[in-house]
Amino acid sequence: MTLTRTLLIGAVAVAVVALAPHLTVADEPDWVQVTEDDRAITIETDLLEAVIPKRDPKQWMTGIEKGSFLDKTTGFREVGDGLMVIDWLMEPGSDAEWADQVFAPDGNGVGRYTWYENEEDPGRRSYALMAHGSSHRKRMIEGPQLCHRMKPVEPEVIRGDDFVAVKTSYQFEYAAPGRTPGSTWTQLIVFPKGERFFLLMDRIDSVNDSPEMFLRNDTPGCIRHEQGDTFSEVYLSYLGGPNGVRIPSREFFEPFPPDLKFGYRRDLNRTPEDFIRAYRLRDPETGKDGPWLGGLTLEPSVVYEAWCSQRPGGIIVMIEEIHGRPVKAGESFSAAHVVGYFDSIEQMHEVFDRYKGHTGLSADASGWQLLP
Repeated sequence: MTLTRTLLIGAVAVAVVALAPHLTVADEPDWVQVTEDDRAITIETDLLEAVIPKRDPKQWMTGIEKGSFLDKTTGFREVGDGLMVIDWLMEPGSDAEWADQVFAPDGNGVGRYTWYENEEDPGRRSYALMAHGSSHRKRMIEGPQLCHRMKPVEPEVIRGDDFVAVKTSYQFEYAAPGRTPGSTWTQLIVFPKGERFFLLMDRIDSVNDSPEMFLRNDTPGCIRHEQGDTFSEVYLSYLGGPNGVRIPSREFFEPFPPDLKFGYRRDLNRTPEDFIRAYRLRDPETGKDGPWLGGLTLEPSVVYEAWCSQRPGGIIVMIEEIHGRPVKAGESFSAAHVVGYFDSIEQMHEVFDRYKGHTGLSADASGWQLLP
């Protein structure tokens, strides 16, 4: 073999090695496939499929994209507007005194509630009270509303032998008077091999002080329906006694505010042993029941307030607010959840018991773990 040919073969080999990570995911385990483009990341495991948006979402920018969460075992999908959608960084109180001082760059005012506290239009005020209730005033600390106004992001994909994870971070861009913008929200989602659920953490690293800072989300997500066509019942483990409460779909045929029924407040309720919120999917064509889609908050004491209420327009909101305790600038707080498909309420409790007591989650190439 001539020296020229030897050098040429060596150069080609080096080029192939250098290009391989960009050409193929051949090293990816056969149980999972990750597809990424400019708009979104698609995760397809042996049992699930989910999309995490980077820009131009079908509904919201945070969490799992609307309609994308597929249970391959049964063929059912999520029937709301997405899963584990992040909303506001908030605290108790009213912004009525200073909301007119704030102009949000994205057109979405920091005064989340002022528009209806001072609303003169009876129709708009009535809708707002139905959607948000009237018993517990709250205000936003920093904006924007992430699910609605967050700019494009570049999540990090983390791969391991028996899991794949996606990590997204974003800094809040503006703040209420007397506050500083720049707190960081981080969401880490871990898809383990062989499971019909994922684990998820939301974490806030705060640049502000607050006597009761909390982060609002949807756990697991809202439910869109017409007279119960997409679900047959809701399960809330923390209400109705030691076995929780099963609420038939007919209870959601007419709108009601979050402070009327099915609500939880840490200052008014005892801390439960577990915190599971789920709905039983139903095939709208045949009426046949499918699996439960559940959201398990692994440390119940982290829940500040939660509700399950029917808004006008055929949407059940399952809002959950986490932390709600004093925070100093430089401190952080988080909550960890399991979200996915289950064949029974008993199975949800078994998974809860397996992972309970944690508020954090980490992942790198060597593995993932829940943290205290």
